[in-house]
Amino acid sequence: MRGRVSLDLMVKNRLKRWGQRPPGVRPRRGKESWLRGRPSEDETRISSPYLKIPGSTRLRTLPDGLWLNFGGSFAEPFVDILAIEACSTIQNLLDKRSRFAPSTHSLMCVCPAEWLLAPITAADPTPRWRAAGVIRQEPFMDVVIPVREMRVLYGLKKDHYKGFVRHQLPHAHEFFVPMETLTEENSEANPALRDLIARASVSANFFSP
Repeated sequence: MRGRVSLDLMVKNRLKRWGQRPPGVRPRRGKESWLRGRPSEDETRISSPYLKIPGSTRLRTLPDGLWLNFGGSFAEPFVDILAIEACSTIQNLLDKRSRFAPSTHSLMCVCPAEWLLAPITAADPTPRWRAAGVIRQEPFMDVVIPVREMRVLYGLKKDHYKGFVRHQLPHAHEFFVPMETLTEENSEANPALRDLIARASVSANFFSP
């Protein structure tokens, strides 16, 4: 358990250096408003966004990493998400995959009011709700937005990763990487990882002349 906790902390500390837009994600046509939801720089003081199914008040999905790309309009907002999950065991992987399995209902993203009211970073005082661009006025309660599209990047221990590559087939929204790649120094600058995340972006589905 101690090793798992330290591994989770290592991944989260590394992801805090990845910025507000996932590394490698190329801008696409139209308005984009990327914000890092998890891990938040001030997560010890305020709650961060999480995912849930409609109507659920208890079962929450709290990815190790969560990036939100706000889109739509004031009347019909949505978010596209990139989630990152560090899986230290195969059972942990199976549990987390089940939470993102294709289904007939939508995932909802809950953005706590205190998270939306807080500045983007210590260097940028812009409140997150204003940067999102789809929230009309300063929120006084949590904002729940439907998830339009999701991509999930799983970090696996080396042996688990090799076994998965050999014996399993990922779903279209799933991407896999060795855990060491996530936790290495300056992982956000790794060209191969940036290329993988670029392929995980919705923009990768469109032709770029």
